[in-house]
Formats: sequence, C-alpha cells, structure tokens
Amino acid sequence: MKIVVSEWMEEVGLRRLAEYGQVMYDPDLWRSRYLWNEVREAEALIVRNQIQVTDELLGAGERLRVIGRLGVGLDNIDLEAAGRRGVQVVVARNANAISVAEYVFSAMLHWIRPLLEASEDVKTGHWNRRRFTTGELYGKTLGLVGLGEIGTRLAIRAKCFGMQVTAYDPYVAPFDMPPADLGVSMCPSLEDLLASADFVSLHLPLTRETYHMINYDAFARMKPTAVLINTARGGVVDEEALVTALRQGLLGGAVLDVLEHEPPDGSPLFHEERVILTPHIAGLTEESQDRVSRLVAEEVIRVLRGERSNCVVRGISGVSNDQRGSR
Repeated sequence: MKIVVSEWMEEVGLRRLAEYGQVMYDPDLWRSRYLWNEVREAEALIVRNQIQVTDELLGAGERLRVIGRLGVGLDNIDLEAAGRRGVQVVVARNANAISVAEYVFSAMLHWIRPLLEASEDVKTGHWNRRRFTTGELYGKTLGLVGLGEIGTRLAIRAKCFGMQVTAYDPYVAPFDMPPADLGVSMCPSLEDLLASADFVSLHLPLTRETYHMINYDAFARMKPTAVLINTARGGVVDEEALVTALRQGLLGGAVLDVLEHEPPDGSPLFHEERVILTPHIAGLTEESQDRVSRLVAEEVIRVLRGERSNCVVRGISGVSNDQRGSR
C-alpha cells in the first residue's frame, strides 16, 4: 500500500505511516513534475497547503482513498471532486489550535507592550519612558470573527486577562459553550463587532463568501486605534484596501501571519510601519507539528483500514460544524 507525502512532515508521523505501508516522502514533491507519477499508484496522499489537489490530480490517482491534510485549511483541496470520486479527506483537527491562540495573544501583547523596541532604544543610549508608556490588555475588547476551536481557546485566555470578548459567528447558538459558559458576547452582525473591538482576530475559512470579507468598508467601521490580526487565510483580507485604510488612519495597525500570495513579492505592506508580517507560522510550533503529524498519520491509517475517522471532512461544502468558524 503506497502512501505519498508531498510536503514536509515530522519524523514521528512518517515512522507511523511506514509501519503500515510503503511511504514515498519528498517534501518538495509538490513542486515536482514527478508528482502525478507518484500519485497514480498511491492509495493515500498527504499534503500541506502548497499543492493544489484538483479534480485532475484526483483523477490521476485512480487508487486514491484518502487525502491527509497537515493542517486544517481546505481551500487548496477540491472537496466536491474528492467527494464525487469517493476520496475521504482528513484534517489535523484542533492539533494546532493552542499554537494559533498563543500566537494571537503574543501579537496583542507585542502590540501593546513593545518590549523589543524599548530594549533596542535603551541599547542605543536612550531612556524614553514616556515613549514606551503604552496601555493594558485589561479592559480592552477582543473581537473574534469566527468562534470555533481556536476562537474559543482565545476567549478563555482573554477572559483571564480581564478582556471583554465579543464574537461574530452565525453558526454559534446562544447556548453553546462560548456564550453560555465563557460569557462571550455574540454580535448580531460583523459590522457591530468591528465597531466595538480594540483587537479584531480572524478565524474563518477562505470561501467564495469570505474572500475579501475584510475590505475597505470593514476598515471604515473599525476604531482608529483598532488592530487587525489575521491567522486564518490571506484572501479574507483585501490587502490593497488595508494599505489605503492605514494611510487614511481608519485603523491603528495590523498583524498578518497569512497573505493572499505567499511568499509575497513586492507587497505594499512591506512599507507600512504599522504592519507586522510573519511567514505563516501561527500554527507552527514544535509541539503542534508533532501533534499534527501524529494525528494525520493515525487518521489516514484508520481510513485505509476501512475504519471511521473522527477527523474526516463531511459534506460536499467541505466545512463541518467543527471547522466553520475557527480557521
């Protein structure tokens, strides 16, 4: 039984797969012309987010039974074609949620207490206490666009810091845990959330409906001091509109871990002082990657054995209840 791993995977996952089948591993296979040749004989294909799993590629893999996604984003997989061809898709459900939640908190803390900049300033001979007298997270409002697993973990942490937490997610019911037990205030519309939040954190999938959801009109509704944090997908944010809004003073800044084109080439965001850019690392910690690799390996093997996977994506839409709001 052949298992093709076309992008980087931790050794712990590869070892587990090798216990079950013949593993063809090449972290650069996604960009190679030999990819299709390898897929033709494979019963399982494991990917990250570089490769586009199209209907054509699925058709080339006539023996394919399962796609394993080393992550949770699904915009690079043609889910309708997979369903039509009887190929199951499993994701690393919740395996990197802690890492993303901690990244967002790190972004907020860095923004409000810029210790690195203060240290560099001191080392150059200054003692600018007034310059680095900033604010507190306590009492600020964190607005979550999407309240799935990551958003819920963020809400728990924010409450511990004394923050107010609001959320917009049409798939969350009034008696679900976040509003009922955590005290998250559900906003009736995205516009209401944007108008009230000091930090706006995005946790939703990239779909036709969410593409450029955060556009110029959205920025115009935000507080002029508000900060946008995006760890979801770059396409959710209209980057040209963001640059315009920043230059017009419509919001305070942005922390972007994801961009519409990765890696970016000559983006105008490079020249914006109030934008922090990181290379799609929010979900990448040593601990999370170990969990992701272990989980995907186990779930792919479950499908190959004919067993039920708890991490399989259900429905042609490709978004299960567990995935709708947190990615």
